[in-house]
Amino acid sequence: MSARDWIEKDFYRELGVSSDASADEIKRAYRKLARELHPDANPGDAKAEARFKAVSEAYGVLSDAAKRKQYDEARRLFAGGGGFPGGFGAGNSGFDVGDLFGRTGAQPGGMGGLGDLLGGLFNRRGGTSASATRPRRGDDVETDVRIDFTEAVRGATVPLRLSSPASCGTCAGSGARPGTTPRTCPTCGGAGLVTRSQGAFAFSEPCADCRGTGRIVDDPCPECGGDGVSTKTRTLTIRIPAGVDDGQKIRLAGQGEPGRNNGPAGDLYVRVHVNPHPVFGRTGNDLTLTVPVTFPELALGTTLTVPTLDGKVTLRVPPGTASGRVLRAKGKGITRRDGQVGDLLITLQVAVPNNMDAAAREALEQYASATARHDPRAELNAMVEKRSV
Repeated sequence: MSARDWIEKDFYRELGVSSDASADEIKRAYRKLARELHPDANPGDAKAEARFKAVSEAYGVLSDAAKRKQYDEARRLFAGGGGFPGGFGAGNSGFDVGDLFGRTGAQPGGMGGLGDLLGGLFNRRGGTSASATRPRRGDDVETDVRIDFTEAVRGATVPLRLSSPASCGTCAGSGARPGTTPRTCPTCGGAGLVTRSQGAFAFSEPCADCRGTGRIVDDPCPECGGDGVSTKTRTLTIRIPAGVDDGQKIRLAGQGEPGRNNGPAGDLYVRVHVNPHPVFGRTGNDLTLTVPVTFPELALGTTLTVPTLDGKVTLRVPPGTASGRVLRAKGKGITRRDGQVGDLLITLQVAVPNNMDAAAREALEQYASATARHDPRAELNAMVEKRSV
């Protein structure tokens, strides 16, 4: 197989998935095709055997995140994934295949040719492919949890129930029925890959006998079917730190999907959603509160008792305070784990009565008459007139 043949292959079409298919979709498609096309299930069928090899080759690239990325980049580079541009290698195109794949030694401008771009896909003669049985880290998992406003302020311990892949408890992740052990694949020697040379390149592809695992399970585990991973429901206890923000993610190391071949597990990311409070709001580490007051309280001054999340606090309102002024109760906000402490910001807002009795209306009319010479909008009008001149 030439390098051109390799790049022009459509691995997504081989597996019957779209180019944006998830890793799980690719895995499911491969397993289905591998069962249908395996030589053991189709003895003497050369066409099925050829398709099995093509499917295994496709899966060997698309199941590896790094190789898949390089493959996708190559497809985009060459006619948007449709193979090489028209006229590739033609004498009148001025295009030299040697320039494309890189000659021996460095090229001018530091361009290493396509071999640099596709380094993980095929190697120079004499190179070695990474073992398919190397430990691989498990995938990260993300989930959501919803808590109350006060829990976000003070911190909380929340139980979280998850259904996610985990190492099979029956076979301890080996994939083999308890009491049995997988054997090393005699074809690839446990590497999971078979390598063959073609021209200037050495190509590695998943071993067809062990499907790229490097092991053969003769007696699969009844729970996981030989995969070593099964879906389990588990309950975790999550500590939500004080002062957590709405939408913030909390990382739980090693609580994601289990690794392969004794690799480390991925992480679990918990996105926190905070229910709003009916009275209090929040700005950073500060809590906010709007308190209704009467006009006389602002004009004459008063002492207010207002609620906090930890009780009540008393504040002095100076005479002549304007509506909308913000008073600050120090240290009554959010106390974070790192020691930062916020305040309670109290906005004073005049409450206008919907209905007044005769005595209140008469008193208000007398006040209006007594202050008739005071124009609260005089300064505003003066500024507008000055700017319009």
